[in-house]
Amino acid sequence: MLTAKGLFQEIIDDDEAFRLFCSIAASGEAQGGWENGRIAALVPPGMREMTPKITRHGADEDKHGRIFNALMRKRGLEPVPVPPDTDYTMLLEQRGIGLAHDKLRRDEPLSERDIIVYLAHSRVTEQRAAAQMDMLASHFGDHPDLGKAVRMIADDEVNHLAYCHEELLRLASAGHGPLIHRTLREAALAEIRVHRDVSLAVMRHMGRILKWPKAKSAALAAGIHVMYAYERVAGRRTMVGLRMPERRNALGGPPTPASAV
Repeated sequence: MLTAKGLFQEIIDDDEAFRLFCSIAASGEAQGGWENGRIAALVPPGMREMTPKITRHGADEDKHGRIFNALMRKRGLEPVPVPPDTDYTMLLEQRGIGLAHDKLRRDEPLSERDIIVYLAHSRVTEQRAAAQMDMLASHFGDHPDLGKAVRMIADDEVNHLAYCHEELLRLASAGHGPLIHRTLREAALAEIRVHRDVSLAVMRHMGRILKWPKAKSAALAAGIHVMYAYERVAGRRTMVGLRMPERRNALGGPPTPASAV
């Protein structure tokens, strides 16, 4: 029987598969760190109170990238280039989700609308990240090599998601509700498609590395398509709703250093 735990155990047990998995994860986290760092530098004057939290968000993402690289180094592995079809952040940008990198590279203040777009995009992608890391923590939280790392990252992702909920609710109460909900819907629909495509690509690469039989690869691909269909119909509701989180001011303090892993 195919299970998420069994599949990840196969990846963890194989150096080449583990190296690809960590390289993809490290690259995505580093990209998120850069994006948040640039957004923090370009926050419009009227929203500067958000700068420390955006900076903290970026610092957490950078830390996660370092953690995945450290997990590789522990096994004497070096990162590999990320296949373009598995580059989640790049594919989202190509579909117009989030803030364009060209805009972030310019030294021009962002608008209030830009910050709302950033938060809505983050609310959707952090929902995905939190769910994935919660799954890994539930299965591998006690793993001797991975446990502390996945627990720390999972806790950070909960903080990131709480931060997005709280800030978007604050902005909605200030009159930006229609823009927020429209942007959330657009981002969720695009993210669901990108997640399907990236999942299929990652499974193809892992199947090649781990020499999966065709029947196994076909079953995994079918499962990914079923999940996509479900998310299109019902699952995306979890990505567009807003509720006040239990963790308030979740990014109000300093980040936990990666050296604690």
